Amino acid sequence: MKRIFFLLFLALCAGNVVAQSNDSIPKLDPKTKNALNVADQMAYQAALRYNDMEMAKIKLYDLMVRNPEDMRYMEALGSLYFESGLNASAALVAMDILKVNDKNVGALEIAAYSLEQLGAFDRALPYYESLNLLTGDNFSLYKSAYLQFSLKRYAEALNSVNMLVKNAKPDEKIGFAISESETQQVSMKAAALNLKGLVYLDQNSKAEAKAAFTEALSLEPNFNQAKENLQKSN
Repeated sequence: MKRIFFLLFLALCAGNVVAQSNDSIPKLDPKTKNALNVADQMAYQAALRYNDMEMAKIKLYDLMVRNPEDMRYMEALGSLYFESGLNASAALVAMDILKVNDKNVGALEIAAYSLEQLGAFDRALPYYESLNLLTGDNFSLYKSAYLQFSLKRYAEALNSVNMLVKNAKPDEKIGFAISESETQQVSMKAAALNLKGLVYLDQNSKAEAKAAFTEALSLEPNFNQAKENLQKSN
């Protein structure tokens, strides 16, 4: 984990160096610049077609350096890293995009999820919170509540959970892993109540925890995780 954060620090420092060196890039005449852009875009598309992700990334870097004002290339690079499971790189690209446009929904999603996967819960949380404020999406509210709970910010977690219980739509589902290859889909409201129970259980408030788990099971009788948690609250 320390190595991951050290690499993130080095990459952030490197970003400052790149930003400072942009002024030294030779200016191209519009015709030459356009021709190079077209060639690199064609090469990028060909690299994607042939599943050559390394070449695709190289071409995106060339396009980014030549067109620093065009965020499409940075967005494509972030998505490429994200889809390849390169969470540290994806997070760094997304955070750079958000410095330019803090309402970029795609970048918020990538930054939040990638940082969470890296175990940087305290850094992922603000992005999930921003995503929820911007979109009203209940999944991002659930993730916010879960990270608040994980960080032992219990009052905030309960506030988020209570909002979710109130606002969850009947057709909203969320998946819980029950094996390496299977997930169980349960209603968002039941998931929120299960998380509410976990918050209370972590504070040793077993009566409140039991009530929350029981309510979750009244909505989803086969909810495996809620069943296991209910046993812990007895």
